[in-house]
Amino acid sequence: MRKIQYKSTGIAGLFDHEQALEQLSNKGNALERLSEVLDFEIFRELLEDSILTKEKNNNAGAKPYDVVMLFKILILQRYFGLSDGQVEYQIIDRASFKAFLGLSSGDKVPDEKTVWSFREKLTNNQTIEKTFVLFRDVLNAKGLILNEGKMVDATFATAPIQRNTREENKQIKDGDGAALWNI
Repeated sequence: MRKIQYKSTGIAGLFDHEQALEQLSNKGNALERLSEVLDFEIFRELLEDSILTKEKNNNAGAKPYDVVMLFKILILQRYFGLSDGQVEYQIIDRASFKAFLGLSSGDKVPDEKTVWSFREKLTNNQTIEKTFVLFRDVLNAKGLILNEGKMVDATFATAPIQRNTREENKQIKDGDGAALWNI
């Protein structure tokens, strides 16, 4: 199959990423606006006190993700209606999500199990509602309301193929196919 080229492709430039973020900003990036009006560090103490283990035996093992960044992921999930797997995918895919979380293109993105584990810890020690109540209260104090939205999870699925016999195809073409569906 011959590939038709409709438009010439460019070469990635040094400032392409910054220009893309600027275009998003000019279009009205709600996540950027949220980051401008809300200092997410106000959640750090509450999150660290409820999640992090204070005593460390040694420095071995993977370093934990920042609790404020993980909380921001929960905000993305709640307000865009995303599953754990979808939020991981969207963070990898979307420049605006990465910018909101303070991630660069080379940074490791928390996987869906990390997001699930973080939410479970917050839920089990009754911290999740406290943090979201504080989040809503701070937004309300600034005169802002964050409306929940939906991102459509567009996936492709293989449709089942129905195999008809020649006689059944003839019946369908002759207009007598309704009897076939009532078998």
